[in-house]
Amino acid sequence: MSPHDPYAPQSGDTTFDVESYELDLTYRVRTNRLEGVATVNAVAAVATSSVALDLIGLRASRVRVDGDRRTRFAQGPRKVRVALPRRMEPGERFSIEVAYAGAPGPRRTRWGTIGFEELEDGALVAGQPVGAPTWFPCNDRPDDRAGYTITIATDAGYAGVATGALVGSARRGQLEARTYRSAVPTATYLTAVHIGPYETRAMPLDLGARGVAVTLVHPPALRAAVDGAFAPVPRMLALFERDFGPYPQDACTLVVTPDALEIPLEAQGMAVFGSNHLDAASERLVAHELAHQWFGNSVGLARWQDIWLNEGFACYAEWLWSEAAGRQTVAEKAERHHARLAGMPQDLVLSDPGPALMFDDRVYKRGALTLYALRRFAGDATFSALMREWVRAGAGEVVTTADFRALAVRMAGPGADDLLTGWLDLPPLPALPR
Repeated sequence: MSPHDPYAPQSGDTTFDVESYELDLTYRVRTNRLEGVATVNAVAAVATSSVALDLIGLRASRVRVDGDRRTRFAQGPRKVRVALPRRMEPGERFSIEVAYAGAPGPRRTRWGTIGFEELEDGALVAGQPVGAPTWFPCNDRPDDRAGYTITIATDAGYAGVATGALVGSARRGQLEARTYRSAVPTATYLTAVHIGPYETRAMPLDLGARGVAVTLVHPPALRAAVDGAFAPVPRMLALFERDFGPYPQDACTLVVTPDALEIPLEAQGMAVFGSNHLDAASERLVAHELAHQWFGNSVGLARWQDIWLNEGFACYAEWLWSEAAGRQTVAEKAERHHARLAGMPQDLVLSDPGPALMFDDRVYKRGALTLYALRRFAGDATFSALMREWVRAGAGEVVTTADFRALAVRMAGPGADDLLTGWLDLPPLPALPR
């Protein structure tokens, strides 16, 4: 049994793993009322007689293990502790059904308020890193990835979109219900629902979309602005497929809310942007969120301390897009950000920044600089092959910095180990290789 993640020690239960979630949700926009039935299909990791599901701000009314009406459970502020009908041995499978309801809202954390959040007219989920339990009972660990089937029913005139590909829709009285399914292994923090007065449409073919089907979700009044802002998306996807490998998700959904948002948010096969992200200055953010579909969402984190494997890689992809779009080259981006970081405090260890600094901008930029330094050391051809192999071998898996280091040494030679030690494990910023 692996220990709890020290960055989020109160989240998750390491005694079991989830193979799939089935979520049947009803959300009333005007009253902010969420009712759900979650089925958690799990497998015991160790011998255990009880398990705990993360659930925050919502009340469980019924819990059944393998349909047993006699299932006992106890709910606290963060967990629902479920008694299993007997001692489960490692590898044994069981299913937990939880009926729950309440007025969902974000939770307060050291990283700000995170989770299910009301908008002016609708709602969204900001799950990273520990927001998933604000809207469904789950085993909230980044390394516990599962498949999902999510049905979201909401008021007429509103659309609910969720992680996965749309597989069905139906009327439920006055409600509109849509069902989404994803077989791609997905972490809880990357699972999302977004609800609003949205139209849903395929990206117009005259924008050049080929290969990957892109779905646009947005208020009808923003149609022209959305088309303009996302016009580069097909070229971004083509660039990333060339450099990293085939698009690894079963959906590519871009949501724009009517509200302004502080930052865009990625989810599995999805990204959400505020109405304030439809300008030219936000183009790099679109590239960043798309890149996460490879880095973070396909190649996933085993633990939060390795967050640079998500953010550093996505930031480096921004630089690749800048160069491909005829703006600053990767080298120019690296020089500029290296000079800026050199003037900042030298107290960050990239391979273990600590929970307080895991979303510090230095993690993003130093992570990208680490990849640039490795590219300079290894040469373009070897580095390109390394990146594609990282994506291929890690698809649907969870990884650590040690895994990346091992691959770099294998493909670029033993000198890569010393180079990465300076960039990843020591606080002082190394000089850029020439």
